[in-house]
Amino acid sequence: MKTKYLLFLGFLIPIVFWITLFMCSLILGDYNHFSRLVSELGSIGTETQYIFTTGLVLCSFLSILFIIGLYRVCTYNNISTIPVLVMLTFSFSIAGAGLFPLPLELHGILGMPSVLLILSPMTALLLWSNKNKPGSIKLMSALCFLIMLLGFLAFFPEVLSNFTGLKQRFFHLGWTVWFVYLSYSFLKLMDQKSNN
Repeated sequence: MKTKYLLFLGFLIPIVFWITLFMCSLILGDYNHFSRLVSELGSIGTETQYIFTTGLVLCSFLSILFIIGLYRVCTYNNISTIPVLVMLTFSFSIAGAGLFPLPLELHGILGMPSVLLILSPMTALLLWSNKNKPGSIKLMSALCFLIMLLGFLAFFPEVLSNFTGLKQRFFHLGWTVWFVYLSYSFLKLMDQKSNN
């Protein structure tokens, strides 16, 4: 598959994820995004279990293809691939969370590696500093890191105790912005290289 098409998946993955969430919540009817966990949408026995699983596994598959596209551009432009390879934690954990729904113990275990995704913008900030780097990398890396960091409030139940879902959504918003930014900036980088 052409690298350009793979890079466009950075726009598509968040769309699939958020549509899955909103579709499942509409079907359930009484779901509150601010107070309830994302995983509750796919709990065993809910009428949205299989829709949720399908959406998450699709996001996982598309993210692997997206990472392949990013990896190609990085290697071609002598950019460190570490921030890109860290994103595999997302691919692994989102599939695990979908395939092993609540209340299965494996749901939490396989979903946990996603917290390492915060290292992607952090390592990009440190390692993508040469002349071939994507544009606005410092600003966007810091912004995405901070938004994802807000998602870690989910590990502190006493903070915003009635807004568990909102805290979790910060993390999802952070990786959404990160994926869209990477897609846009790497496509732009490819265009610049092809014009030179």
